[in-house]
Amino acid sequence: MRTIAQILNDSKTIAIVGLSNKPDRASFGVAEYLQGQGYRIIPVNPAYAGEEILGEKVYASLQEAADALAPSGTRIDIVDCFRKPEDIPPLARDAIAIRAGCLWMQLEIENQAAADLARAAGLDVVMNHCLKIEHRKLNA
Repeated sequence: MRTIAQILNDSKTIAIVGLSNKPDRASFGVAEYLQGQGYRIIPVNPAYAGEEILGEKVYASLQEAADALAPSGTRIDIVDCFRKPEDIPPLARDAIAIRAGCLWMQLEIENQAAADLARAAGLDVVMNHCLKIEHRKLNA
């Protein structure tokens, strides 16, 4: 199990599940910040599929995003979830299917069943933490 610092240092590509195109939403602010720190963000939100958010194509699902990135040899390192806790188990299964390195649940999001599933498959799991806040702490 890697530490948060190791996860952030080892990762380059972050899928943001539930990314909104509204600048006042937390998901947008986190994605914009991470992009500014050199991470590639991959928007995943069926409501905006085919559009662009922050200059990146939006995908309907993690599998669709992973399939689109595969020809370039890019893999999704972190699946960052901006979804309700009850929506996390299917995302955990999707994260496992695409061989992501980490399932990350944002602040106030916890689902133990999803965490157990992801950990059993070898993924790192972070619950109830904000990627932006954790990244800032490391670089303070």
